[in-house]
Amino acid sequence: MIQSFVITGFLGVGKTTMLLNTVKKYFSDRKVAIVVNEFGDIGVDGNILSNVYSEVLEISEGCICCQLAQEFESGVIEIMNKYNPEIIFVETSGASEPFPIFLSLQNLGIAVEGVICVVDAKNMHSYIDNSTAKYQIGGSNIIVLNKTDLVTDIELAIVKQNVIAIKEEYNIKNNLTGKMIFDRYVVDYAQQGLLNKEVFEGVYRVDDIIGLANEYQQNDHTTRASITQKVAYLKENIEFSDVDAILNSLPKSIYRVKGVVKTTDVPNPIVINYSFGDVSFEELDSYTQPSIMIFIGENIDKDVNDLVAQFDYLNLPLFKVKK
Repeated sequence: MIQSFVITGFLGVGKTTMLLNTVKKYFSDRKVAIVVNEFGDIGVDGNILSNVYSEVLEISEGCICCQLAQEFESGVIEIMNKYNPEIIFVETSGASEPFPIFLSLQNLGIAVEGVICVVDAKNMHSYIDNSTAKYQIGGSNIIVLNKTDLVTDIELAIVKQNVIAIKEEYNIKNNLTGKMIFDRYVVDYAQQGLLNKEVFEGVYRVDDIIGLANEYQQNDHTTRASITQKVAYLKENIEFSDVDAILNSLPKSIYRVKGVVKTTDVPNPIVINYSFGDVSFEELDSYTQPSIMIFIGENIDKDVNDLVAQFDYLNLPLFKVKK
């Protein structure tokens, strides 16, 4: 399954700088495609990015979230067919909202790992009343306060407070059910567009998951004090509804779940990709290792233990510390 991130944010907040600095730093070993939406005739950002990455689809004269939605999807299909990328980053125009892009990527069978909204911590006061900016925050599940090196701690605290208030008011909902599309979100920080690696925690290849399932003999990986991953196995002879029950019972501390599971009522093994309340599945042709789920989130040890206590077919592995 191809993975993706949508990068949104108001005009001039530093989205392209983020792609240049952060994506290159953390994904230099992956086959990455960048889709850039430039509003206007001259695509400067696309020209910059084409010198760094293997492929750029640049769409001018409009907005990929509305007028050019059909062209966007056909362009992404072309990139998938020609270049078979592992990860696609979509940078939206500063004048567009991200959620339609999220839906388009899902329609193409692409797993959306996160919708990242970049906020200019220094200049947010100048565009905070713009409705598009508010819906960009509301339609994201990873909000990054950028340019934090240019503000004081007090100013940053005020910006964060304003962002959370906007998120709570403009958080997008399913029109039919009234349920939040993203039932959890995180606020992170960046300087000069360089994000923390934890923003991308949980971006696994299927081979990575299989490697963990083969023999888990190391400590749970912790990138910083609060962000943790925990591995759990599932017993044999479970049904798909058992997996669904776990996903529907996740506490808010768990942002992402990756895994491969075998069930009695689905012919092929299933790859699980859960991100911030949204889940997708993909079938594998073959998989001989134990069923496994990887939980990723903030201070999740107790919550994962509670899940294991709740579901008797979910077990934590006995692991040894590698010396």
